[in-house]
Amino acid sequence: MRAGFISAVFLGGPAIADCRLALVLALDVSSSVDAAEDLLQRGGLAAALMSDDVRDAVFATDDHVALAIYEWSGRHNQKLLLDWRIIDTPAALFGAASVIRHSTRSHNDFPTAMGYALGYGVGVFRRGPQCHNRTLDMAGDGKNNEGFGPAQAYAAFPFDDVTVNGLVVHVADDPAQTGLIAYYRSQVLHGPGAFLEIAQGFEDYERAMRRKLVRELTPPVIGSLTPQQGTQG
Repeated sequence: MRAGFISAVFLGGPAIADCRLALVLALDVSSSVDAAEDLLQRGGLAAALMSDDVRDAVFATDDHVALAIYEWSGRHNQKLLLDWRIIDTPAALFGAASVIRHSTRSHNDFPTAMGYALGYGVGVFRRGPQCHNRTLDMAGDGKNNEGFGPAQAYAAFPFDDVTVNGLVVHVADDPAQTGLIAYYRSQVLHGPGAFLEIAQGFEDYERAMRRKLVRELTPPVIGSLTPQQGTQG
């Protein structure tokens, strides 16, 4: 099926009977992320998507996964990098990775408006496929510092059936990041089974992203326990 046709169909948010997960990934491009770090996160995400572990998790069953990716910074500074795409073949997965690898940054001098970024993510879900589960990933290296925060976003937008996981890029000895991990655990994670992954700097972004994607994309085992909220690994 052609990508243009898929995008047109998804504008109406149809139910896709064999879609087990709609996954939205959000990349932080606020002013705290410099050009070199941004390249590391784009390249890291692309490499993670093309890894054997992630591919095996995506195709562990015959039920499809739908993927969309956007970047965010200030309150009015979000950009869709990858519109909804059904990942039903390895070629589709590699194509999504290629889009991210060759994407260019839209903004570089705006603050961290996480509440607005979460609200934008809900809008992405509204125009996407109706899959059995919906997960939003918030990746970043700082706390909200513009506009309303995550708690207000969860109260104002329809997050009832959306799980929000987090990926913190932690830079050791950076005073600006004091309490960042605790902030993500207490303020950003949302929904049953939500969890946090930690990258030790942007050089570790690929490993952390790959680990997180495998955990999200691996089909749950019937009868298994729900992961404890707010844990890493």
